[in-house]
Amino acid sequence: MNLSQIELLRVLQETNLNLSKAAEKMHIVQSAVSRQLHLFEDELGSPLFERQGKKLIGMTTLGLRIMDEVAIINRAKTNIQNLAADYLDSNQGILHIATTHTQAKYFLPVPIQRFREKYPGVKIYMAQSSPEQLIAQLHTRKADIAICTEKVDQETDLVIENCYEWHHALVVPQQHPLSEGEITLERLASFPILTYSFGFTGRSNIESAFKNKGLDLDIALAASDTDVIKTYVRLGMGVGLITAMAYDPKADWDLVARDLSHLIPSSKTKIAYLKHNYLPLYSQHFIAELLLAAKDIKC
Repeated sequence: MNLSQIELLRVLQETNLNLSKAAEKMHIVQSAVSRQLHLFEDELGSPLFERQGKKLIGMTTLGLRIMDEVAIINRAKTNIQNLAADYLDSNQGILHIATTHTQAKYFLPVPIQRFREKYPGVKIYMAQSSPEQLIAQLHTRKADIAICTEKVDQETDLVIENCYEWHHALVVPQQHPLSEGEITLERLASFPILTYSFGFTGRSNIESAFKNKGLDLDIALAASDTDVIKTYVRLGMGVGLITAMAYDPKADWDLVARDLSHLIPSSKTKIAYLKHNYLPLYSQHFIAELLLAAKDIKC
């Protein structure tokens, strides 16, 4: 048994048991992949894969158990590499951030700019997607850190840090009936609502607020992008419920923003990363920049 065989098992899992793709990733010929697998299985005395001819179609019960151990070995390997890289030069590396559009546009510019000034040698790759996909990227090591509001609390193998608290705001065109007067959930419920897709940017808190009052939400449009919501508010399709930080008095001069903190529970944006993962020093310092920037947020 050797580390190359362990790595081969990981790559096979990553490529859905495709021998040719695994061989390509390992930079070896396909026949060498098959030989290494047979040697490994012979040493263990039991098959790890279900086969149909030469094709791998699944894993045996033993194979599935072993893959759990392979994940631990791979994590240790990555941690060793990151530790060594820190020892040689903690100012070089790649930081993979997974986040939503809202965080990327309205929260991250300041901390990223500060971080770049201190760590110009660190490349930053940012992936934007849904909270579920962000968490999946952490588990598959395509992201080092995830920054989002929804879903992360449901995970048990993540380190989770509260970053900042925020609330929603109503945006409507000038002269709209809701641009003045007392705002209540009953008044809001009488208009078509434009807000975030389920699972994005505190949508669950919006749902809970109306449900607790026994009110139905007429969602005329749901989107993951705040700018899309504001665009359709301007077209008169309904009233927008967005994160307060996304309202820019200069850019959104034609819209009126109303505070909804008294009606919809506040939301918390969180920072998440895998437990047992060694974060390079620059990643730890990036988290410190996030927490520092969070102190300046008033929303």
